[in-house]
Amino acid sequence: MTEIIYGVSVLANIYIVEDDTNIREIESIALRNSGYQAAEFDCARSFRSALAKKLPDLVLLDIMLPDEDGLDILKWLRRVPETKKIPVIMVTAKTSELDKVKGLDNGADDYITKPFGIMELISRVRALLRRSQEADSEKVIRLDNIVLDNDRHAVYVDDRLCELTFKEYELLKLLLLNAGIVMSRDKIMERVWGMDFEGESRTLDMHIKTLRQKLQDGAVHIKTIRNVGYVAE
Repeated sequence: MTEIIYGVSVLANIYIVEDDTNIREIESIALRNSGYQAAEFDCARSFRSALAKKLPDLVLLDIMLPDEDGLDILKWLRRVPETKKIPVIMVTAKTSELDKVKGLDNGADDYITKPFGIMELISRVRALLRRSQEADSEKVIRLDNIVLDNDRHAVYVDDRLCELTFKEYELLKLLLLNAGIVMSRDKIMERVWGMDFEGESRTLDMHIKTLRQKLQDGAVHIKTIRNVGYVAE
């Protein structure tokens, strides 16, 4: 993917954090053949060092690394202001729904399991970069007593700070940006969790439930449209 900045073509730069040499090389070749820049890292230490010099447009992050758990790296990325908005796709051999939920709840934007097809990988990368680039630029989104501050990545209800997980925040943001428009379950899953996430029904329902609990008085604005999806109004 290429974006144009003042007439200059800039290729999206992707960091691959993977200790398996063969998989890392396959990912790198596939990305470069698709028009991306790619940098390879076989451990968390080298990845962190690279981040200090230059931030990527997207990260492919393996969970099982020799020096640090990928989930811990993900949590750290989401805590640091400079890196908290970088799109992250978790790449791992772990296939249980619990593993996926842990990754997504800790801030992963998408999840792909080994073995995977090259076309699937590139498709997910393209979709995530597109969603990232199309993210709404509004700094503050309001709906009655709910205020979402994009710059601070914070949500307030009646001036009370709501502590939301990364995915709860993204879910609320999507609903607020489309206030008054019914969002189907499939559309929500595609926009917030990425493509074809297994166990979607329970995952979405669980996040709506916890979001409403944390919004308290603001929960009245998140309405269920039976057999269709949800709407903020």
